[in-house]
Amino acid sequence: MFNTTLHPTHDLHLNSTTPGAPAGPPPWYQFPVCAVAPYGFIFYFGVKVLNLAVGTPSNILVMWQIASKKSDASTSDIFIFNLAILDAYFCLMTPIEMVNRLLLGDSRIWYFQRFAYGVKDVAPLFLVCICLDRYMAVVHPVVFTRIRDNKIRIAISVVVWCLILAYGLTKCIAGVMSVNEIFSGVILSAFAIMVFCNISVIWVLRRSVAGKEEMHPVKKKAFKMVLIILAIIVVNYLPPVALMPFVSYYSFVAFRCQISISVFSIMDLSCSVEPLLYITKMECTAGGCCCSRKLDKKPHDVTV
Repeated sequence: MFNTTLHPTHDLHLNSTTPGAPAGPPPWYQFPVCAVAPYGFIFYFGVKVLNLAVGTPSNILVMWQIASKKSDASTSDIFIFNLAILDAYFCLMTPIEMVNRLLLGDSRIWYFQRFAYGVKDVAPLFLVCICLDRYMAVVHPVVFTRIRDNKIRIAISVVVWCLILAYGLTKCIAGVMSVNEIFSGVILSAFAIMVFCNISVIWVLRRSVAGKEEMHPVKKKAFKMVLIILAIIVVNYLPPVALMPFVSYYSFVAFRCQISISVFSIMDLSCSVEPLLYITKMECTAGGCCCSRKLDKKPHDVTV
């Protein structure tokens, strides 16, 4: 069987950066054999353009909105802010990659690109932090009231940043294969934790309204949000998790030219999906005010 990297879309530069090698195949596919099935790469670059056009301004808007909040901030906003920084950075690397692939072919630039891909690989760590924060707020509200201090979340964010930078630098310097197993562990663990947290939140919120005619508006908003987040987790992160056990069963063309490129493009699409999800729940501004802002919240009601 052939050797593969777990995230083949993050290794697109191999054919174009070998010293003395020809320019290589067009950017629509990685290997010459992929000429018969270029659609996966067309989808990949389409996602990158979408992330640049939609993800970049959306993530900047999320950062601005969180930074400008003076009250009624969610405890998860610190993690969302950091995630938006990572996603915006990844989106902004798209022009550099395209120019290098189409015009420059400079292998040194790919060190920076591998670093960007490394950052994106483990960006779900901040999504895990968000899910854990909401899990504690809803499932263990008494404990949550004791750890609401944002200094704790800032410290956690610093630790996560150290892990992300260490991973990104390792991938940048040592290459893709050096972090292959780490990436597998991160994605599998992150997916399991996020699914557990969101299902637990949904279960508690549903049980809290058992026998009642209507859910409290604040809890109803939280319930809808965790349902949407669970759907995003399944759509963006389930495909790579489901792919891992079956890599050896696919042919080279099927895996490298069609399946993996499409699956991990869906994962990269989270750069646009996540900020858009946050924007949809922003409080109304100049045009008016959302009714949930006027509701008196009970001590254990949580902004999600």
